Amino acid sequence: MTADDRNALGDATSPYLRQHADNPVHWQQWSEAALDRARERDVPILLSIGYSACHWCHVMAHESFEDDDTAALMNENFVSIKVDREERPDIDADYMNATVAMTGQGGWPMTVFLTPDGEPFYCGTYFPRTQFGQLLNGITDAWTSRRAEVTSASAAVVAELRRTSAGVPVGEHPIGQELLDHAVAAVLRDEDVDRGGFGGAPKFPPSNLLEGLVRSFERTGSAAVSDAVDRTAQAMARGGMYDQLRGGFARYSVDADWVVPHFEKMLYDNALLLRFYAHWSRRTATALPRRVAEETAQFLLDDLSTDAGCFASALDADTDGEEGLTYAWTPDQLTEALGFEDGIWAAGLFAVSSAGTFEHGRSVLQLPADPDDLDRFESVRNTLRSIRSARPQPGRDDKVVTAWNGFAITALAEAGAALDKPGWVDAAARCADRLLATHVVDGRLRRASLADTVGDAPGILEDYAALATGLLALHQATGTMRWLRAAEDILDVAVTHCGAEEPGTWFDTVDDAETLFTRPRDPLDGATPAGASLLAEALQAAAALTTVERSARYGEVASATLGRATILLERAPRSAGHWLTVAEAAVRGPLQIAVSTDGPSELIDVARRDAPGGSVVVAGAADSLPLLQDRPLVNGESAAYVCRGFVCDRPSTTVTALRAALQS
Repeated sequence: MTADDRNALGDATSPYLRQHADNPVHWQQWSEAALDRARERDVPILLSIGYSACHWCHVMAHESFEDDDTAALMNENFVSIKVDREERPDIDADYMNATVAMTGQGGWPMTVFLTPDGEPFYCGTYFPRTQFGQLLNGITDAWTSRRAEVTSASAAVVAELRRTSAGVPVGEHPIGQELLDHAVAAVLRDEDVDRGGFGGAPKFPPSNLLEGLVRSFERTGSAAVSDAVDRTAQAMARGGMYDQLRGGFARYSVDADWVVPHFEKMLYDNALLLRFYAHWSRRTATALPRRVAEETAQFLLDDLSTDAGCFASALDADTDGEEGLTYAWTPDQLTEALGFEDGIWAAGLFAVSSAGTFEHGRSVLQLPADPDDLDRFESVRNTLRSIRSARPQPGRDDKVVTAWNGFAITALAEAGAALDKPGWVDAAARCADRLLATHVVDGRLRRASLADTVGDAPGILEDYAALATGLLALHQATGTMRWLRAAEDILDVAVTHCGAEEPGTWFDTVDDAETLFTRPRDPLDGATPAGASLLAEALQAAAALTTVERSARYGEVASATLGRATILLERAPRSAGHWLTVAEAAVRGPLQIAVSTDGPSELIDVARRDAPGGSVVVAGAADSLPLLQDRPLVNGESAAYVCRGFVCDRPSTTVTALRAALQS
């Protein structure tokens, strides 16, 4: 039996691949050996890319990959390779670009037919079983009888993709208040004022954009910006996309009103939204953002924590093959659970009706308005939580992704420090310790691990930058130097191995990683920030926190990186939310607050609570940290040193003086 005569996914470090280990398809993991096998057999490659929480990936698997007849066609005529897009985002990016170029749209499951050299010649997404079988036969016929046409088409596609993968040109305007105001105004023109969010259905949480808008509000005090942020924050948190019982957000809403979610819950969404809601809770008088931040943090700790102290990737969209089985309710179920009076009250509160908002007369819980009786609210939620926990539960993808855990570390450390939740900071530190022990191999990052066993896939730019940002947030929250040193080491590797020819531009993969038909370099922010915008944030923070020698180097690279983003802020600001986030901090300085103290001080609390987003805040004994060098106590009292770039205010020794300095 050859390697191609069996399913080789059983020893994968991806839960998604392991879900296919029992398929009759002779799936292979992506490797040079698998491509060599296609060359030896002179057959095309069938590449299937998906992820564990993907609903239609499961549907296609059940319809086609578990079907013996379909599997026989695949085994006879193709080398079939299965890829987890979350574990190999580089492969996903290249073939998604090809799919969009050839079909005009993309998505998962992604189904791509390749030459044995890995060049795509036919692309698609989900195919029903009958159509898929017909497609397999058609591709086989084309490969055997019209090979020249196939190879010519693949060569043309690859040539065009290589041509369009060049770096982003420099924009016309420098990073400054005028450009930022232009970007924000363009974003606000796209707001759905009536329902919150931007654009129409489906609606994804605009996590990066919201954080950037909060920082814009802190700079300008604009009521229009504040209102837009609050409308979206409220709409998302009150709709069905937010879990009204256990906290945490689903990946997106299928409708424009945020009512019906696509039920998968992703770590990256919830980490990014925790950061935003915690930040916004410090800038608004409404209570909802603080509650949502606390519940989302608890969701991370309760539902996504792994035994090793890191965070799992996702909860599946499906439960026992059905969406919503865990989460949806009918009025009768509420009264059965709570009794008649509380059941009727809860149905009104959570917008559950006999008509239903979901399938089969069931409703996803919403919270259109806050309850008038908070004690009753908590009692009802506790009862419903208990009953729901006895229902079948969605599967969990236990894969630990470096970048997404970096987002979680950043959010927990920043929110924990700002909202006085030391347990969140401790959780961030446990996660960081584990990542550094497991995911750093010979000084280089790996992308993911499973059950504390690290995979072979190398880390990409977003992994390096997101983890570095998290470590810098931990350094600020704890005053511990080892987090700063670890962040510097990671940043140095990223700068050395991901840099492109033009200063300030970056590839998404390291220079000695596997080379596909292009080397990915996507500067646009999507559901997660672009690797380059994450790197700009990490470099910006490191420049403010580190020694003088390193500061100048990091600051220069951060400035060059931001300078390459101006065209995105000019022309596509909705796809540059994290660039806006970083640019807002850059225009302010960024702000640096160093509190010199020999013990607890209210100045620390005020600095962490009131400093605008993107500020760096450290506290400790004089000279104990780079930012505290030559910043002593004043007349034996704690003192806060507030600086913008290279300009510093007089040290503040009172809360009133510090608040005035932060507001000036």
